[in-house]
Amino acid sequence: MEIGARIRFLRLAKRLTQEELADRCELSKGFISQLERDLTSPSIATLVDILQALGTDLRQFFSEPAASGIVFPHEDFAVKAEPDAGRTTAWLVPDAQRNRMEPILLTLSPGATTADDDPHEGEEFGYVLEGAVWVVTGAGRTRARRGDSFLIHPSEPHRLENPGRRPARILWVSAPPSF
Repeated sequence: MEIGARIRFLRLAKRLTQEELADRCELSKGFISQLERDLTSPSIATLVDILQALGTDLRQFFSEPAASGIVFPHEDFAVKAEPDAGRTTAWLVPDAQRNRMEPILLTLSPGATTADDDPHEGEEFGYVLEGAVWVVTGAGRTRARRGDSFLIHPSEPHRLENPGRRPARILWVSAPPSF
């Protein structure tokens, strides 16, 4: 089990920033960041504090799901709205960090961008459902319109930008999970 990815998923499901979670646990934001990236491990006492702040406990956190689902209703999505940044991210599969891929539905308001995603292993696939975006990588920028798909080999920083006048919606899949 990747403890960091699971903590990140639970934090985002509670709509907490790393700083908010750190404050609730009397930890530093840097520690939470390193923990979520599996660069450090918490003590049992620290993990108990973090899980309590996330509304769960050790038993629930480490228990395997009873059965893997096939269909996930909209109510099961974990949604992170960032109105100031003009974006909303919906994780379409609960506990997707346990899978080999992680699908999200990304909505970008006009003029909004995703944060720069640092280089990492794997691939990212996107399909533009509505609007248009610029796919920005170290190699430049390429426009993707409604009905277009894109594939990113994330060996360099990358992001999406919505230069349009209406929202853009993108189905985005990362393998392995990285969102």
